[in-house]
Amino acid sequence: MREHNAGIYEKYIKRLIDILFAVTFLVLFWWVYLILYVIVKVKLGSPVFFTQLRPGYNEKIFRMYKFRSMTDDRDEEGNLLPDRVRLTPLGDILRKSSLDELPEIFNILKGDMSLIGPRPLLVRDVVFMTDEQRTRAFVKPGLTGLAQINGRNAITWDKKLDFDQQYVNSISFLTDVKIFFGTFVEVLRHEDVNMEGEATSLDLGDCLLKERRVTKAEYDEKQKEALDLIRKSGLS
Repeated sequence: MREHNAGIYEKYIKRLIDILFAVTFLVLFWWVYLILYVIVKVKLGSPVFFTQLRPGYNEKIFRMYKFRSMTDDRDEEGNLLPDRVRLTPLGDILRKSSLDELPEIFNILKGDMSLIGPRPLLVRDVVFMTDEQRTRAFVKPGLTGLAQINGRNAITWDKKLDFDQQYVNSISFLTDVKIFFGTFVEVLRHEDVNMEGEATSLDLGDCLLKERRVTKAEYDEKQKEALDLIRKSGLS
């Protein structure tokens, strides 16, 4: 895997902007968090926040926070029901408006994430990527990124990962400003939240299996690899 040479903006200025933005946002919009907390608590119960392990900078695994958007309904054998069944009307609104992602501001404050960068994916997505695609981890994952203003989740995985690599290769203040303001346009459009015909976006491995780009045996082996990475992180 090739090396990444970070410039002055990426090394020093970007983190300062992240902190200033996160603190200012929380001071100005703490009441939004309070309202959403109460609504989710009443409609979906506890826990209000959904946490999930995601690979971050250099693929170090961290806990990412979101507002809960699904129920925990299970079948008779104790398995979670499909996403389209568990996704509530409230959850659908939260996702389309991206309000479910507001708690990620705390991840930015902690330093797990940046305001702008490739979106943090699942551990089970990373293991299916090529070495070149995994260079997206040369930078911190972001609240929004280049792929999010170029089709969001409606584009193919290949295009999404190409946009991530483009960002890694061209990080600059002007690029981040463009992505920041472009994100507002995408959120207001309330489109491209999921892949066509899906309640939620398919994992990379599921897409590759569906397109027959990996065999079932390869798929199962990669899933085991993802579980091993999670266990080794000590956060499971």
